[in-house]
Amino acid sequence: QVQLVESGGGLVQPGGSLRLSCTASESIFNFDAMGWYRQAPGKQRELVAIITGGGTTNYADGVKGRFTISRDYARNTVYLQMNSLKPEDSAVYYCNAQISVIVWGQGTQVTVSS
Repeated sequence: QVQLVESGGGLVQPGGSLRLSCTASESIFNFDAMGWYRQAPGKQRELVAIITGGGTTNYADGVKGRFTISRDYARNTVYLQMNSLKPEDSAVYYCNAQISVIVWGQGTQVTVSS
């Protein structure tokens, strides 16, 4: 089964930037879609950004204009560039792949605090 490994989380000050990476154990070329979700303490997991196999992207309203999802087929990796970070962006961020099944990564913590 495909495995996803996220990296790039950490502590950043408000207004700062982070880039998350999600690397798959096999080629992502034929994946239906890949996305980033996040879950803050006491809240439900929510979609942050998604990129389809055709390259269409979609973002949650609260991150539009600040976050960018992209992919690199050669590296089997999807990225989430996060700029102008706010304290409310703090959460565990999970990578997701939609193939014949839904696959999740283990998550990476993002904390935005001064």
